[in-house]
Amino acid sequence: MDTDRTYVCIDLKSFYASVECVARGLDPMEARLVVADPDRTVTTICLAVSPAMKALGVRNRCRVFEIPEGLDYVMARPRMRAYMAASADIYGVYLRYVSPDDIHPYSIDECFIDATAYLGLYGMTAREFASALRDAVRAETGIPATAGIGPNLFLAKVALDISAKHAVDGIGLLDECSFREQIWTHRPITDIWNIGPGIARRLARYHAFDLKGITEMDSDVLYREFGVNAEYLIDHAWGLEPCTIAEIKAYEPESSSVMNGQALPYGYSFDDGLMVMREMCDDTVLELVEKRLVTDHISLHVSYEWERGARAAAGSEAGEASSSDREAGEGPGPVLFQGEHGLRPVVRSRPHGGGGRRLPERTNSFKKLFGYLEALWRESVDPSRLIRKISLGFGNLVDEDFATVDLFTDCEATARERRRQEAVLAVKEKFGKNALIKGTSLKEHAMGRERNLLVGGHRG
Repeated sequence: MDTDRTYVCIDLKSFYASVECVARGLDPMEARLVVADPDRTVTTICLAVSPAMKALGVRNRCRVFEIPEGLDYVMARPRMRAYMAASADIYGVYLRYVSPDDIHPYSIDECFIDATAYLGLYGMTAREFASALRDAVRAETGIPATAGIGPNLFLAKVALDISAKHAVDGIGLLDECSFREQIWTHRPITDIWNIGPGIARRLARYHAFDLKGITEMDSDVLYREFGVNAEYLIDHAWGLEPCTIAEIKAYEPESSSVMNGQALPYGYSFDDGLMVMREMCDDTVLELVEKRLVTDHISLHVSYEWERGARAAAGSEAGEASSSDREAGEGPGPVLFQGEHGLRPVVRSRPHGGGGRRLPERTNSFKKLFGYLEALWRESVDPSRLIRKISLGFGNLVDEDFATVDLFTDCEATARERRRQEAVLAVKEKFGKNALIKGTSLKEHAMGRERNLLVGGHRG
């Protein structure tokens, strides 16, 4: 373990809810507020709940109907652009203390900071430095935060997620010794960064219910079960993480791709789903054109609606949970796990269709790419099932200078399509995404116009 470095992981507490509280002149730590769209049904998920609501037993990301009746609270409509602006303002606060080279934004409300060089510069301990950053953010934006400190990124994150919750000042600190004392036997194991219910269930088969249990497992068994990912499990079980912020910033993937996903409000038919996929293809192709990229690989994934009785069948496949399963927080019937959002069933993924195809050419032509995707759709999607989610992707992206041109290429038609795409991009940039749409987006079940109004899946 590299004990010569000090990392701080800062999390903005109930970020969306805190932003809404500040906007209303409320104390984020005292106000009862949930962030959810009141125009949706009571089954809609609350994107965030304030700490005061959590103290009353309301879980983070619960559904509206799960909030106890008679509880007085404020419901705030999600405003993603406001949250993005607040996050940028807070990042600006950090930049007054540290170089951007030493900051890794992990999400809109969380970041890692390599504090090593700054402790001596400011004459502070790691705890004092983390506290100074939090105090500056709270003073300038009103947003509260918690922090974790450790000699590597993993320990800083675990200190934030677990130790900080029990610290009076909201700052957790872990080193090699305290990690083994406090975290090795911590349960549920799903509280540990990057260990979800699926991994936890597979570890439970080998009677490993915490990180200490992983250290006691045969490494050959771990590699057989998890492949190369076993290396991360083993390192983290021992509190190790060799990756640094500098290495994260220097990383360049061997290949790149763009993805586009759409959750549908209800089960869509084969033809209506194809219409939505066409809209998504149009949007994604415009992204390629804007970035001057071409692709020679497509992918398509379709999740079907659960059929009647399918959920029960998925649960019955798990059978009666063993005693070891129950020790991991799993009981009879469907497998359960205890995590940040309460006790939830671990169900098998939705039945799905789709696949991937290598194309015989590199292109960013909508006509060509939709033709390939439509053929894949008709080949791989079950027309007898209703569709609830569609995802598509273009891979192996390279500069459009490498687009395929041969003796059979209609260069004039290609140039016309390109000019049309650039004109569409110019109109959308100046007047908004819905200023110019295709006629299919006016059909009853089309999603394009609504999707163009969303930021992060919600109205901005």
